[in-house]
Amino acid sequence: MAGGRSSRLWWIVLPVAALLLWGVTHGQKGATDASSTPSGSASGHGGGSGAGGASPSPSGTGGSWYTGSYDPSQFAAQVRQRAKEAGVDPQLVMAILYNEDYKPHDPAFERAWLKIKPTAALGIANMHEATYDQVKQGHSFADRPWTSLPDDPDLAIEAEAWCLHDLATDLPAQRTGSLTEDQLLALGYNTGPGNMLAFAHGVTVGPQAQQYLDTLNSNWAKAGKAIAI
Repeated sequence: MAGGRSSRLWWIVLPVAALLLWGVTHGQKGATDASSTPSGSASGHGGGSGAGGASPSPSGTGGSWYTGSYDPSQFAAQVRQRAKEAGVDPQLVMAILYNEDYKPHDPAFERAWLKIKPTAALGIANMHEATYDQVKQGHSFADRPWTSLPDDPDLAIEAEAWCLHDLATDLPAQRTGSLTEDQLLALGYNTGPGNMLAFAHGVTVGPQAQQYLDTLNSNWAKAGKAIAI
């Protein structure tokens, strides 16, 4: 098809240019390409720091939680609270935040990236629009749009926790294989509920899902330490 090669080149050039611009304006080192979201990620989600006890500022208030750096442990208080409300393991919630911190979470960057890639995941928990719109039904944040996620880490954590809650209700009582419930839920968060159920029934985890699981396992102790603070 005429122009096909040129179009493909632009899809390579534009993301790289966007990341370079973000790096120049924010001075960050080692930022990864936000287009490299793991395949099938559900995540694939301004506010204040959990350490300071301040509540994140909702989108549109003019405030911003981002101060030039990001460490999931700064939201330990929100993770504990939202995990308790959803009835899920706070260590799992935090470990997934560590898994999803591979890309820049500067709200301004995420909004700029969304213009280039409308199907991108948003917020510190990297949640896609369809997943968020499904998860929010029946909850206190049902009237909050998906585009609020970059500016409100607490909302992102709340949505993540309820997503894990909903995935847990889908897990069968009788499972095959050695994967723990938390590992299955993490895989469900990354690859979707259908794949999670397949893994629960003994289907072999593929390379990309295994990489996500390996990262989760490597972040597990760090996540436990973070929520214990």
